[in-house]
Amino acid sequence: MNPDIRESSGREPWDAPELTSLNRLPMHAVPHPERLLLDGVWDFQLLPDPRAERAAAWRSIDVPGLWTMQSTEDRPHYTNIAMPFDAPYPHPPRDNPTGVYRRRFTTGEWAGRRVVLHVGAAESVLLVRLNGVDVGVGKDSHLAAEFDVTDYLRAGDNEVELTVVKWSDASYVEDQDQWWHGGIPRSVYIYTTGTTYLADLHAVADFDPESGKGALCVTVDVAARLGAVPDGWTVRARLAARPEPVEATVPPTRSVVVPPRESPGDYPDDPPASQVPDGVFDLLTLYPAGASLTDEERAVARMVHESAFPPRGGHVRLRADDLDVRPWSAEDPQLYPLDVELVAPDGEIAERATIRVGFRRVAVRGRDLLVNGRRVWIQGVNRHDFDPRTGRVVSEERMASELALLKRFNVNAVRTSHYPNDPVFLDLCDEYGLYVVDEANIEAHGHAATVCADPRYLSAFVDRVSRMVRRDKNHACVIMWSLGNESGYGVNQDAAAGWVRSYDPTRPLHYEGAISADWHDGHRATDVVCPMYPTLDALRAYAAHPRADRPVILCEYAHSEGNSTGGLADYWDLFESTPGLQGGFIWEFADHGLDPAGDGRHRYGGDFGDLPNDGTQCINGVVFADGSPQPALYEARHLFAPARVVSTRTEAQQGRVVLHNRRTFRDLANLTLDLRVETLTGPGSVVTVPAPPILPGDEGAVELPASVVAALVEPDAVALTLTLRLADAEAWAVEGTEIACLQVPLGIPAALPAVGIPTGRVLVDEEGLLTHPLLSTPPALSLWRAQTDNDLSPSLDRRAVRSGLFRVTRTLADLTVTGPTATVVSRYTAAYGATIEHRRRITAVTDTCFRFAETVVVPGELDDIPRLGITFATIAGFEQVSWLGLGPHETYPDRKRSGLLGRFTSSVDALAVPYLRPQENGGRADVTELVLTAEGNRRITVTTDRPMQMNVSHFQPADLEAARHTWELKPRPETFVHLDLAHRGLGTAAVGPDTHPNHRVRAGEYHWTWQLELG
Repeated sequence: MNPDIRESSGREPWDAPELTSLNRLPMHAVPHPERLLLDGVWDFQLLPDPRAERAAAWRSIDVPGLWTMQSTEDRPHYTNIAMPFDAPYPHPPRDNPTGVYRRRFTTGEWAGRRVVLHVGAAESVLLVRLNGVDVGVGKDSHLAAEFDVTDYLRAGDNEVELTVVKWSDASYVEDQDQWWHGGIPRSVYIYTTGTTYLADLHAVADFDPESGKGALCVTVDVAARLGAVPDGWTVRARLAARPEPVEATVPPTRSVVVPPRESPGDYPDDPPASQVPDGVFDLLTLYPAGASLTDEERAVARMVHESAFPPRGGHVRLRADDLDVRPWSAEDPQLYPLDVELVAPDGEIAERATIRVGFRRVAVRGRDLLVNGRRVWIQGVNRHDFDPRTGRVVSEERMASELALLKRFNVNAVRTSHYPNDPVFLDLCDEYGLYVVDEANIEAHGHAATVCADPRYLSAFVDRVSRMVRRDKNHACVIMWSLGNESGYGVNQDAAAGWVRSYDPTRPLHYEGAISADWHDGHRATDVVCPMYPTLDALRAYAAHPRADRPVILCEYAHSEGNSTGGLADYWDLFESTPGLQGGFIWEFADHGLDPAGDGRHRYGGDFGDLPNDGTQCINGVVFADGSPQPALYEARHLFAPARVVSTRTEAQQGRVVLHNRRTFRDLANLTLDLRVETLTGPGSVVTVPAPPILPGDEGAVELPASVVAALVEPDAVALTLTLRLADAEAWAVEGTEIACLQVPLGIPAALPAVGIPTGRVLVDEEGLLTHPLLSTPPALSLWRAQTDNDLSPSLDRRAVRSGLFRVTRTLADLTVTGPTATVVSRYTAAYGATIEHRRRITAVTDTCFRFAETVVVPGELDDIPRLGITFATIAGFEQVSWLGLGPHETYPDRKRSGLLGRFTSSVDALAVPYLRPQENGGRADVTELVLTAEGNRRITVTTDRPMQMNVSHFQPADLEAARHTWELKPRPETFVHLDLAHRGLGTAAVGPDTHPNHRVRAGEYHWTWQLELG
């Protein structure tokens, strides 16, 4: 590093919390299209620390790219809270990987113009050198750093060198729950402007829901690179909704004598554009807004006004009111191009910037968050920048794919946890229609109570929040600014909040730390109550409290680590029935399993030799690392669907189904309905009808075609399925895309047939267990499941392990065989002593059909066990499954609202769900009949007297628990079947509430009957 930088900063910039940047340009929101992209292959070397001498040898590396994902000795490291290095706060460690990037380039015909270097992101401290001269320093790993390099360029070839220091004082405010990396994860380019240029652009596109009109206030800052903005420059703006341009002369930069104030506050500073009262076009002070003025009166008014409020040099404000526009919302994301031109004194257009604006108004009124005057549901997910092959380097194509998937699954909001995303991401959210909580790159989880009040970090807090706001202010999708995450609460947040409230009062603030100690507190820093992982009881209590005065929007809930997200429907039942509760953001969108080798074997914490680490806690998404949906996302899709069925079976059979439109702004006319009757033998034919144009919030009827009604009254009908599809293409999906499946269940008749006089012979071994050539393991009591990530939560105090049911000893207490009937009494003793009594009567209905009457007594000391049911295994070859129950995707007792009732078929392998850490998976709820088939017309049929939880797999629980990754599993040839009368729900106990008591397997006496046919 050049000594000049060290001297000007006081010490090394990576070890100076007070230093946020050096020579970095202010953040702005002007797109400068004339650019030279520097992405591609760069020269690279990795140093052991930033003080080390450069090596002679260089290697090649990709930019954007993270060296931790590109075969260097410094590998990814995962921690949740703890810092990944051992150093005293707030200093970085001495051993500090440092990447040096070098690239040569030629600018072209840019002589006499201003030239700026743009580095999209660098983790975590960026040092810039051009042609051997140090240019500047930047911090904040997730926002761009720009530097004026005009004076450092030379004709012909140039060489830029970017040094990226991995650990720094900034690491303490970037302690997010994610992989630690090093490198340059976003694009690098050079752009050029004239010496007088557009410095910033702030467009406030307001919508008045009462008048139905839009208003646009555009504030433009013009600057000159050297000295003052000269006379004669003009700014011109044109909006698609109003083709005629609006223009204003740029006030030149000059000295102005300001009249003395009579008293403080007599002449307030020029308010931000967002604070200009409606109807005021020219900020005149002598006449009321909207008054009709003569040219002379207007000139006098402006002269008086400018004497009191001298125009700021280079600062222009343009306004247009009473615009006939369609408002922007997540349901109907209407955007209008806005062209802003900088016109030189000779009339030439010196620069043009085009952005898209959406007219909308966001406000908190009492206990409601309103968009365009209406309360909206926040059906959101938290999202990190993530790609399994490249880490935090995310292409535009992947971002578009992710957001299109979310829209298809009815997600309407994203929290950018825990840093600003690439601007392209916000462009896509504007276009596709998603509400965004834009979060600053601040998380001090490991030192939260200290950093929030440490004056050395005050500048960092304000800098990171303000730069995010200045960059993203023109995006319609951004409905709240978040001050960061899990960084305690202190004066540093209040300082940042004060800046935002003054600069952009058009959006509410969000910060969980401000209410973490008391939901009634923290008004300075958050306009919403945004807790993490609250219980249902806590939400009910707050909603009923007389001091509750803000909307409740959960910033994190429904933690989805492994086979999880149990109870999501319980949350939404509460949200939709309780005033003041408005939704929240599921944690989180994607599993963060890394696959740098591209071999399909995703890794989690510890797999790269990273110590300390937090293991699988980064594997907690509703999509897998490869982007494919997990069953939990289907549950969310159902709960977030644009419509609900509110009809009964009787109404459906009489020819009509009533739907409730859950949307806020749109009717249902852009949808079609595929109607299908599910039967005992499988799905019927599909009849497609248009969805009725039910208004938002209303109910309306779908009149069923005669053929559908006729099928519904047949004795084998079990449900009416209504599949909602897009009638027309959207930006995020083609015509006909499925977005929800609704059902009217009719019920399944009793699956167990009546038994006449038994004619078979029961065959049991000396232990009282049924034997048959098609069974490799006889039916036995099942009490243990492969532990889920939630089961392993420390908050559960290892209750599953303490039950001892992971290892039980069976003892035969009594065996009586009388003709076709065997009565068996067994005792199952857990590893730590508790005993479960099992009484069974087996009746041989025929020689191939056996009926089991089961009674199980679970003692009080085993009040919460994993499962209670029957398991058996077939011989090899039974690879096909058909079942009558919920499907087609995986369902569990507390995550089954999205399951459809019907007859489904699958291979055994396809039933499995490949959670990265193997655990209980692949279950199907409410099953009353199961059929296994093999070649040679071999068939095994199970029927039950009540709905049960089914699992069919080529793995035993012990196999799953022995493997650390799903790709280590080796399937067995046998097929293992579990049919549980009671199965513990999934919950979210890894982080969040445990399984609701209603979905736990309690102590007591259980009875059920089932039948096994082997043929």
